Amino acid sequence: MSSVYDEIREAAELSAAPRRSPSRPLVRVDLSTSSIAAEADRLWEALEPLAAEHDVDLVRVGTLGLSWLEPVVEVERPGFGGGGAVVYGPVRPEEAGQFLTAALGEHPLEDAAQWLIGARTPVQGVPSLSDHPFWAPQERRLMQSMGVIDPESLDEAIAAGAYEALDRAIEMEPMAICDLVLSAGVGGRGGGGFPAGQKWKFLLGAQSQTKYLVCNADEGDPGAFVNRVLMESDPHLVIEGMAIAGKATGSDYGFIYIRDEYPLSIARMELALAQARERGLLGENIFGSGFDFDLEITRGAGSYVCGEETGLIASVEGLRGMPKIRPPFPAQKGVFAEPSNVNNTETYANVPLIVQHGADWYRLHGTESDPGTKMFSISGSLERPGILEVPFGMGMDELLLGCGGGPPDGHTPKGIQPGGPLGGLLPASDLGLKLERPPFTERGVLLGSGGLILFDERASAVDLTKYFSEFCEDESCGRCTTCHGGSQRLVEVLERIMHGDGREEDLERIGVIDKTLQNANCLHGQFTPYAVRGLVNYFRDELDVHINDKRDPAQVAPGLTRYLITDQSDPRLEEAATFCPTSCINRAPVESDDDEEPSDELGDWQINEPQCIHCDVCREIAPDAIRVEDRYLTMLSVV
Repeated sequence: MSSVYDEIREAAELSAAPRRSPSRPLVRVDLSTSSIAAEADRLWEALEPLAAEHDVDLVRVGTLGLSWLEPVVEVERPGFGGGGAVVYGPVRPEEAGQFLTAALGEHPLEDAAQWLIGARTPVQGVPSLSDHPFWAPQERRLMQSMGVIDPESLDEAIAAGAYEALDRAIEMEPMAICDLVLSAGVGGRGGGGFPAGQKWKFLLGAQSQTKYLVCNADEGDPGAFVNRVLMESDPHLVIEGMAIAGKATGSDYGFIYIRDEYPLSIARMELALAQARERGLLGENIFGSGFDFDLEITRGAGSYVCGEETGLIASVEGLRGMPKIRPPFPAQKGVFAEPSNVNNTETYANVPLIVQHGADWYRLHGTESDPGTKMFSISGSLERPGILEVPFGMGMDELLLGCGGGPPDGHTPKGIQPGGPLGGLLPASDLGLKLERPPFTERGVLLGSGGLILFDERASAVDLTKYFSEFCEDESCGRCTTCHGGSQRLVEVLERIMHGDGREEDLERIGVIDKTLQNANCLHGQFTPYAVRGLVNYFRDELDVHINDKRDPAQVAPGLTRYLITDQSDPRLEEAATFCPTSCINRAPVESDDDEEPSDELGDWQINEPQCIHCDVCREIAPDAIRVEDRYLTMLSVV
């Protein structure tokens, strides 16, 4: 290590010592987007005035990944059970005082049992978190400091090892760094999987005095939040990875492109950049080595196609986010027409670990095609949704059914949606697939950036396909008619099927549209049919029922079902009518004789069917009084 970094590290360790080796109780509160959605910010506000009263240090941290248990709190008590850290959750804001009293009392195992999850580090008498089904299979490398350090404290990050790899990389030759990353086998974590080291060599060899790096943090897939968690919980890991990439490629400037829907990620990354510049970890003459490198945040405006690297580059340049025709490729002509490299957030975050520990260490886990570990965000019909890091090659069933607990309340897995709207659909019979790219590619879907959504027998595969197709249509940039027009036609066919007008020839039409979309200018258009391919290939029986029998087993298709009131005496009908977004639930006045005054008496509750949008709010409120039935079968019985 250089003497400059030694001094920075020594000062940081001294500053962070009270939290790394606390002399009084330390209470860590997960303050990330997921936890704040569960009122962790209100919990923090409730704990602040109690901290002095209980003589504890209150610290914000990123997430441990236990999304279903938020708000999560960790308590580390010197001297208690060996002084390890005990994780609790969910702790509600109104329970703050009761929780602190119990967790800091003489008998926390009994008094705080209702919140106890497990011990992250050994505590005598407390079950280990490593025995928990969600935690046990994990290999936490990227997530090692998440939920442990304050993401807004540079001292804590440095004391945990941040920027040590950068200090080492600055002494290396650029090509040596590229070769190291290439031999480790880290591929593009956005889903493409192209070797990062090879991309860096392309940029290193570019003949230009100006080169740019770009971090693609435009994470737009529903159910994917890997990039968000990285930036919110350990922002300096991403920054360090980009700085090392700058040294490897001969770049001195970079852009971190973050979607505007991630305000906390933007705030913490901005703060981390300012801290790094102030400490001499970014900017001119880093560690006195003569190496210059700096970064800035670019905020995306919500365009899904900016996840494609040339569309992202256009947006960085201040242009409309539309993919560009290739060639030229970004390594030849990228940001502002200068040679550039684009990698995913998780790709950059892996780099400091590789430089620090070596390629052989990196390959201790994973597979030949996909070495290392991967962060996955799992959600949908799961007992335990969250985010975790596991080796490539683990079975998808181990992840979703083991770690995630499978569907709640005894429901049955029906299928998986991997890789976002462009990723396609898989049946539950494919839960045994290994989590690496080749098996997914062979099944005609994408593993993507790490978002996996499980759905059960209550979900409609046809409806899901229509939703994803609508998403792709809406997010098409409109540059090529093939994509924009083709996605519109797909939605029209699926919409017609959902409304009872499906025809046998629709399957042939879908095939023609799919084939045509392969001529789209970019991957957005080419991958748009993946969802409908999955529907046709793996859920054909359900599609045939919609087309031939005019029936929806999941009872969500608006043209194939209708809502009926079955119990006029249920008092919750009035509340259901109040919350109906189209006001289609009402009671008509009782008709009076012509000779009498109009009656104020109201008749039975009724649903104005043309106004009903099938949102299901009424049935959620009054499930015993309202039911959904097949429209077509009802018509047959009337006839």
